[in-house]
Amino acid sequence: MKRISDRFLQLGVIAALIGMSLGVYMGATHNFQLSPVHAHINLLGWVSMVLYGLFYRAYPHAAEAKLAPVHFLVNVIGVLIMVSSLAAQIMGRTEAAGALAISSIVVAASMVLFAIIVFGATSRKAATA
Repeated sequence: MKRISDRFLQLGVIAALIGMSLGVYMGATHNFQLSPVHAHINLLGWVSMVLYGLFYRAYPHAAEAKLAPVHFLVNVIGVLIMVSSLAAQIMGRTEAAGALAISSIVVAASMVLFAIIVFGATSRKAATA
C-alpha cells in the first residue's frame, strides 16, 4: 500500500490537471458557468490534497495513525461528490442539492479530522516522543 502522503500528492496533481483543463475549456468557449466547480477542484483538490500530502510527509507518525486513512477516505469521497453535485446543480439539476449539502458537511468533517490529526501530531507531548 502506498504511503498516504503519496496518495494525497498524486490525487492533488490529478485535481490540478482537471481544474486547469476546465479553466482552459471555459476560457476557450467563453462559458464561465462552471467557475465555482473550477475553483472547488483547484482549492479542495489541488491545494488541500497537496497540503495534506506534504503534512503527512513531514509528520510520518501522523500518517501511520489510525485516523489518517479515515481522513483520506472521508476527504476523497466528500470532494468527489461535492464537486460533481455542485456541477450538476449549477447545470440545473436541482435534485443534486441534497448531495451537495451532505458532501459539504463530509468535506468539513474531513477538515475536523485533519485538525485533530495536526494538533495531535504537533502537540508538545507528541513532538518530544
